[in-house]
Amino acid sequence: MFLTQQYQKLIGLLTVSLLLLIGCAGDSGNQTASNSSSSDSNTMNSKKATDPNVIICETADPDKLNPITYQSAGSGYIQAKMMYPLVNIDFATLELVPVIAKSRGKIEERPDGGLLITYEIREEAKWDDGTPITAKDVAFTYKLYLAPSSAVDNARLRPYYEFIEDVKFYDDNPRKFTVVCKEKYIRAESSSGTIAPLPRSVYDPEGLLEKFTIKQLSQNPESAANDPDLKKFGKQLSDEKFSREKGYIAGAGPYEFDYWETKKRIVLKRKKDWWGNALKGTNTFFDVNAPQITYEIVQDPSTRIVALKSEKIDVMRTIPPKDFIDLEDSDKFKQNFKKYTPPFLSYTYLGLNSKNSKLKDKKVRQALGHILDVQTIIETVQYGLGEQITSGIHPTNPAYNKSIKPFEYSIEKGKKMLEEAGWKDSNGDGLLDKNIAGENVKFEFDFIYNSTNKQREATGLIFQESARQAGIKINVIPQEWSVYLENLKNHNFDIYYGAWVSTPLPYEPKQIWHTDSQRGGSNYVGFGNAKTDQMIETIRETINDAERLPIVKELQAIQHDEACYLFMFSPKERIAIHKRFTSAKAYTMRPGYWAPSLALSK
Repeated sequence: MFLTQQYQKLIGLLTVSLLLLIGCAGDSGNQTASNSSSSDSNTMNSKKATDPNVIICETADPDKLNPITYQSAGSGYIQAKMMYPLVNIDFATLELVPVIAKSRGKIEERPDGGLLITYEIREEAKWDDGTPITAKDVAFTYKLYLAPSSAVDNARLRPYYEFIEDVKFYDDNPRKFTVVCKEKYIRAESSSGTIAPLPRSVYDPEGLLEKFTIKQLSQNPESAANDPDLKKFGKQLSDEKFSREKGYIAGAGPYEFDYWETKKRIVLKRKKDWWGNALKGTNTFFDVNAPQITYEIVQDPSTRIVALKSEKIDVMRTIPPKDFIDLEDSDKFKQNFKKYTPPFLSYTYLGLNSKNSKLKDKKVRQALGHILDVQTIIETVQYGLGEQITSGIHPTNPAYNKSIKPFEYSIEKGKKMLEEAGWKDSNGDGLLDKNIAGENVKFEFDFIYNSTNKQREATGLIFQESARQAGIKINVIPQEWSVYLENLKNHNFDIYYGAWVSTPLPYEPKQIWHTDSQRGGSNYVGFGNAKTDQMIETIRETINDAERLPIVKELQAIQHDEACYLFMFSPKERIAIHKRFTSAKAYTMRPGYWAPSLALSK
């Protein structure tokens, strides 16, 4: 159980650190974090006091509800109610707990240096048609992640499963299987276990993947890339029906997809005869109460707050800081809602396209780091509800490199560095310019963000003003969510406002920072070289904390120096939940609550 012990150690350290952070802040991950009357008062005057259904506010439509090809975090939160994994991270303990599996995986070391992880699926676990969930269903789902990305749109996820070499089945027990890992990998247990099995009858009714073995797809994926059946499967999987149509979005979770009304709402209904009902009380994921969960899409920030106060919304997360504070002025809100501010594992940053001719010089990117006034952004946009960071690892994590100092805010220092990089105002028009490939180029670029996000817009405007003083023109441009994501994926941007959400698992940087992830992954900014790639591979394979953490910290130093990401802050979450749900708790892990567990007072 070598790997399991390493996980327990890391998660335990993170849990302690988070509790210390919560305690120092006077908050509680399981209690309201506000000392306001809305939190302390038990009085409620609500027209919805007996309504058990839950309405959650979302700021935009998810990109899609396809479990393999989706990109947005919002989509993942919705799917989590419909598609249950073998094991999952418990919201309260931050430890892996069994869900579809009977227990966490049994881990053994192979003589050749790899690992064996054995799971057994619960006898109760069944698909909606009553047939049992078997090892073959899990293996089918592994194939979706391991198939060549040129045939199946899985490039965002494939790096997390490349360690899988094969799956061993047992003739005497169709629910038991062993994942054969070709190498030690810090996320072997979580990656192999948090996969949500998908029903073959829905996602591959023609059996197109049956002829491919996991070993073939793992060891030599490109040999299958041009196979007509695989290409046909990949094309079918990308069909829109698997993203938004009833009957084509399915899993082993307690809820089923009902309908999606674009830019209005997505509705999930609790399954009548869900297999997990018999296991209620086992852990958080079997604490299912809400008959219906509706994700109400409200794009306008002001309209969202009005909807919350008028009880058209039951749950809202990531409330804009000013609105969150101003809610204390509403007696109606305080009567019917509680506020929560748990810390959560996420960070914000500005992504700089290092392949852009204006931004490819590291000194230019560092100069922009000196021009970005992060403290003002935290104080004026976040109302102090954030902590400045220099890395994508949460400051409470032992792997966080505390020795890295943030870029000092200094417009003069930034201007000097830009001048050293060849950017000068040669014609006196107030804008810096430079001769690039024989052409005089103005230092002007676009700052893109997802539309309706006022915090990101305000950040862009603060950056715009600082840049203006340095002789740089910034165009702050909102984009519809799906367009914004597509532009990131295609590296079609100068600078963008981004944010990543993490989990309390060992740091795994490949998906965002490896050069392989520039093609179909999430390395939108073009970071990396042979040295950093090798560091990332070593991090993935090094189980021992004492050996791995120095490499993780060195990689953070390189990331900061390269300045492809201008790290800004790790925010505190801002959540409101209706008081009628007396079981409500707020958690560190996103989205900060577990909607199925919300229940009325008995």
